[in-house]
Amino acid sequence: MASWYECRDDEVTLALRIQPKASRDQFAGIQGDRLKVRITAPPVDGKANEHLLAFLAKTFRVAKSQVQLLSGETGREKRVRITGTRLWPQFLAEVTQIKAA
Repeated sequence: MASWYECRDDEVTLALRIQPKASRDQFAGIQGDRLKVRITAPPVDGKANEHLLAFLAKTFRVAKSQVQLLSGETGREKRVRITGTRLWPQFLAEVTQIKAA
């Protein structure tokens, strides 16, 4: 298991490095011990966090209530828990093929 994720039962915890104000929402590969995520929202008044959680919910096809910010509310390094997704194995295979920029 890589250091940027932890799987337990039906939940996945991700260690993320966020790049706000990007040109598009996307996963940008593994950077050190974190998964880099680019999002279009600015880091103002919690907009980036809300956008990140919505992006992850859409990616993993779960309700927004199933994505929880565990830590990093005001920083770029965050931990997020996603429950009830069945897409994890497919996502893991795809994201590990992305080269970090």
